[in-house]
Amino acid sequence: MNSMYAMAFLSAGLLAVLLTPGAARLARHVGAIDQPGGRRINTRPTPRMGGLAMVAATSVLGFLLAPGNPAVRAILLSGGIMALVGMADDIWGLPPRVKLLGQIVAGLTLAFLGIRIEFVTNPWGGMWYTGLWAVPLTVLWVVALANVINLIDGLDGLAAGVVAIAAAAMFVVAQGRGLHEEALLALLLAGAAGGFLRYNFHPARVFMGDTGSLYLGFMLGAISAAGAVKGATAVALTIPTLALGVPVLDTAMAIVRRTMHGQSFFQADRGHLHHRLLALGLSQVQAVIVVYGLTAILSLLAIVLAGMSSIYSFLALGLLLVVGTVAAVRVGILNVPSVPGRAPAPPATHRHSAR
Repeated sequence: MNSMYAMAFLSAGLLAVLLTPGAARLARHVGAIDQPGGRRINTRPTPRMGGLAMVAATSVLGFLLAPGNPAVRAILLSGGIMALVGMADDIWGLPPRVKLLGQIVAGLTLAFLGIRIEFVTNPWGGMWYTGLWAVPLTVLWVVALANVINLIDGLDGLAAGVVAIAAAAMFVVAQGRGLHEEALLALLLAGAAGGFLRYNFHPARVFMGDTGSLYLGFMLGAISAAGAVKGATAVALTIPTLALGVPVLDTAMAIVRRTMHGQSFFQADRGHLHHRLLALGLSQVQAVIVVYGLTAILSLLAIVLAGMSSIYSFLALGLLLVVGTVAAVRVGILNVPSVPGRAPAPPATHRHSAR
């Protein structure tokens, strides 16, 4: 079994490396190019939609290594719908509400194919049955994680590296609990994201685009929801929340910040953590490594807490919220001018698009 996992991980990474140049060429062919200027901080035209390589790598290997498994089929099919939504946005630039509607369709597909969060752990013991709320709760969960990763995709290699680390943590926990299909998909996701970094780490030659960021976030949510179906609800849902603590908090702060300044949630600004790290004088690589380090620490914490009572996981989430909020205030994440794009500009060497 361990050799199979190792082969799956390496195969996903290798396939992503082999397919990414083709995805970049396709992006150029259909006009999915990030041009310099505006809020974008890339200095030359760069193809987006490179995430298609990760979609192909995980999908092909998932169907090959777990043929006929209904949970794997449900996750990969609904994930494919989410990737199509991202591709459409990368090519044509969908209106926010149309884009959100497409994401909801992907979530509903997952739920109607049998992956639903039907129980929620009570921190003080027992479980709450979600009943009629199972479908909307599942859709909310996967759409939320998809947008969490989408929002953090602002620097070369940032989203891919964070997902690779978080997915590796999910693999460790799932494998330890005998959730073999979920472990396999998490490992494929980690391998594909790691392979994509070959072309996406600074200086990036291709961006993953919404094709990649929405897909990666959705897959993390779908894999954890599948684990929740098998009973370990608190573990299944708190592990990715903790491991993705940095982008989760960053997204929460973005909602608060934009609400405070009367902006739409869909209106981009330069208030995200990676922007503030750049404003503090870090280089792009330094900022990315800081976020990698924080994600690795939180992922290790998630792995440790997975073997303990669920109350500790909830306490850790509460502590993370408090500490993260204090840190956000200290680095100025909430203190952003109300006019988007007027925050201190990062150095010209930073090349990715700002969200």
